[in-house]
Amino acid sequence: MKNYLITVVGATAIGKTALSIKLAQHFNTEIISSDSRQFYKEMNIGTAVPSPEELKAAKHHFIQNRSIFDNYSVGQFEKDALQKLNTLFLKNNSVIMVGGSGLYTNAVINGLDFFPKVDPEIRTKLTSKLENEGILTLQNKLKELDPESFSALEIENPHRLIRALEICIGTGKKYSTFKNKPKAPRNFIPIKIGLFADRAIMYNRINQRVDIMMEHGLLDEVKKLHPHKNLNALQTVGYKELFDYLDGKYPLDFAIEEIKKNTRRFAKRQVTWNKKDQTINWFDFKSETDEIISKIENLMSSPTKTPN
Repeated sequence: MKNYLITVVGATAIGKTALSIKLAQHFNTEIISSDSRQFYKEMNIGTAVPSPEELKAAKHHFIQNRSIFDNYSVGQFEKDALQKLNTLFLKNNSVIMVGGSGLYTNAVINGLDFFPKVDPEIRTKLTSKLENEGILTLQNKLKELDPESFSALEIENPHRLIRALEICIGTGKKYSTFKNKPKAPRNFIPIKIGLFADRAIMYNRINQRVDIMMEHGLLDEVKKLHPHKNLNALQTVGYKELFDYLDGKYPLDFAIEEIKKNTRRFAKRQVTWNKKDQTINWFDFKSETDEIISKIENLMSSPTKTPN
C-alpha cells in the first residue's frame, strides 16, 4: 500500500490549521507541524499555536516540543519528522503535514541540500556586522551576491540570512547554486494542497490576527521572554518588535504596526516561495473541505495521475 503525505501550505493566517484538522479527521490520521515557530513551548500567542480545542480535535506532533534554549536545526527536524512518519504510516497510509515554514516543509518532502564547510570566522564577522550596522546591511549584501536567495529566503530571519551570506562569501558561489540537488528517495508520495486569497483579504486577516494576539496577552508573553531576546528562536516577527518597544526604541502603537507590516512581508515571501512549486494544488481559502478532499482522493486513486 502506498503512503501519502498530504501537506497543507499557504501564507500565514490563511486557514491552514483549520483545514489540516478537517483533513486529519476525514482520513482518520494525525498531523505533523512543520512550522518552526511553533516548536517552542515558551512561545504560544505570538506563534499562533493551535488552541487546546484544536489540539484535541486531531493529534499533533512537533507542537511546543522543544525549548527556546535548545539548538534545534532544520536538519534535526528532518530526521525527527521522517522517523515519526515511519511510525505513523504503520497505522495509516496517509498523514497530514501543515506549516508556514517552507524550508522545514521542503526538508521533509525532498531532503536538505548539502553545503560545504566554510571558515567560522565569516559567521563571526557577519554577526558583528548585524549587531553594529543592523539587518538591512546584510539584506542588501545578500541581494548583491545572490538575488535568487534574497527573493526566496526569510530575510527578516537573521540566522538564515547569515547562513546564506557565509556560504556566498566562503565559497565564492551563490547560496542558491547548492540547492535543489538530487536527494535520498522518500517512502511516501506527497500531495500538496495550497490555500490562497486576494492580497487585500490576506493582509486584512493578518492585521486582525495581530490585534487578537495583543488582546490575548502577547505583550505579557514577550515581557517574560525579554531576558532571553538574543536567542535564535526569538528572532522572529511579533517578538522582535515588542522587544524593541520594551527597550524603549519606540512606542507600543508603533511596535504593533511594525508587527503587522513585517508579518505582511513574511506572508508575501511565503507566497513567492510557494508560487515556484508547480506541484501544489491550489484552492481558494473559502473552498469547501469536501472539494479539497475529493481532489486528494482522486489523486490517490487515479493510476494515470502522479500525485503532487
